[in-house]
Amino acid sequence: MSNLDQVLLYSCLFLSILSFIIACNAGVRVAKVMKSTKGLEWDDIANLTGDIAAVKRTIQTLNNRLNGMHSPKIQEAELMAHLLNNQQKQQVNGKLQGG
Repeated sequence: MSNLDQVLLYSCLFLSILSFIIACNAGVRVAKVMKSTKGLEWDDIANLTGDIAAVKRTIQTLNNRLNGMHSPKIQEAELMAHLLNNQQKQQVNGKLQGG
């Protein structure tokens, strides 16, 4: 046997052992997932999906508030009082002024 043949033989042996180890690792991971989801029903999955969506909306709302994109709105009563005050001031002067 030549030196090149031995290198090829040992590299193939190393790759086959490595492939076997990776396959065993994948099998163990699949077994863990199967074991952890054994008692899980479709109703539970639907509830979890809804809960995740609600948490996601809450986080997005909080981020928008922190970024200032969703600032609290002025109360309608305050706005009406402000408009009435401005209207009364304009009537006292007797002049209509533009914006």
